[in-house]
Amino acid sequence: MRWLYLSLSIICMIMIANLQYGWSVFVAPMQHAHNWAVTSIQVAFTIFVALETWATPVNALICDRIGPRFGPRLVMGAGGILVAAGWVLDAYTSSLTALYIGGALTGFGAGAIYCVSVGTAVKWFPDRRGLATGLVAAGFGAGAALTIIPIKMHIAAYGYESAFLLFGLIQGGVVLVASQFIRHPNPGEVKAVAGGASKQSLRSYTSKEVLGSWVFWVLYVCDVLMCAGGLVVTANLVSIANSHNISTVMILGVATLSLALVFANVMNGVARPLFGWIADQIGLPKTMMIGFSLGAVAYFCLFMFGGIPAAFVLCTGLVFFCWGNIFSLFPAMCTNLFGTKYATTNASLLYTAKGTAALLVPLASIVTRITGSWDSVLLVATVINVIAVFVVGLILTPAAKKFQSDEVAADAALVAKVA
Repeated sequence: MRWLYLSLSIICMIMIANLQYGWSVFVAPMQHAHNWAVTSIQVAFTIFVALETWATPVNALICDRIGPRFGPRLVMGAGGILVAAGWVLDAYTSSLTALYIGGALTGFGAGAIYCVSVGTAVKWFPDRRGLATGLVAAGFGAGAALTIIPIKMHIAAYGYESAFLLFGLIQGGVVLVASQFIRHPNPGEVKAVAGGASKQSLRSYTSKEVLGSWVFWVLYVCDVLMCAGGLVVTANLVSIANSHNISTVMILGVATLSLALVFANVMNGVARPLFGWIADQIGLPKTMMIGFSLGAVAYFCLFMFGGIPAAFVLCTGLVFFCWGNIFSLFPAMCTNLFGTKYATTNASLLYTAKGTAALLVPLASIVTRITGSWDSVLLVATVINVIAVFVVGLILTPAAKKFQSDEVAADAALVAKVA
């Protein structure tokens, strides 16, 4: 049954992918319809990401407190309702204030769906944690590839308002139904797995203990670094293409921007289970360093060759491929370090790093407006990825090893004391 729960979680994640990865196709139509500044519209995206991440621990705590059977169903079901309500509101709004409220509703709803889905993966699959988390994250990363072109066609034919309304109701409705068949394991139902490429904690740490652990904050900082560049590109991919005047250039009969959006979302989704599987084989720290190094190359290539239509498509795909892996690697690393009992809440605490990084999205637009291009932003993203490689290799890996060694020593001392 665990594969059924995982499959339903993936479906729910696919349903919320457009909230983030399809957002960019709505920006220009809203700007044209209401004469709003792009920076003002992107505030709604920032609110969405902030609440999707920062409110996630609240959703996760509610889920864990209600229990493994009804917690996931109630929290995820409510998330589906909020997601639908947010896009329906966006369909009828004529003010930025209402747009921001819509962003808040969808953000809180998406956070509820995300935390339950990730919790399903890390709790049911201790033996394949990287792969399971990657598959769930792939739904969020690649899901938009299925609908991004239909949404663009619908906007062109009927307007962005109709697209918000139709797809909002479909996405929210599917989540509401699917969520009612998901549950998390009861205590002792799934046995912890020791050994493997990545050492796993046999003890479960509470959220208070996790927040008091310095290794968590090293992991958090690293997560913020990696989220920042990816969020900037995902929120502004249309603007980056337009800055090179290549959006409508045809490649194999498809506009460059449309092809890039689909290819990027596919690569984003492929990366998550792939890197998760690699992590199960060689360990999480090594996999992180490989992914982050490739990310530095990807951003630099987009900086160098982004003005060439075919290169723009390929480089964008590589950026999304390297960015997507963090959403399978970081939750798995968090659960390996801090145990499974409170995994939904603890992984959600770490996920707030994405909300912290989202604060940089409007800043990137401001920098671009001042400098006149996206070059400086892409170069900063390149440097950030290089820094992240060194943080993992020189700080996070030794810190994680020491944390786990201290845990073993503490358990041994407790056993000796009892004996």
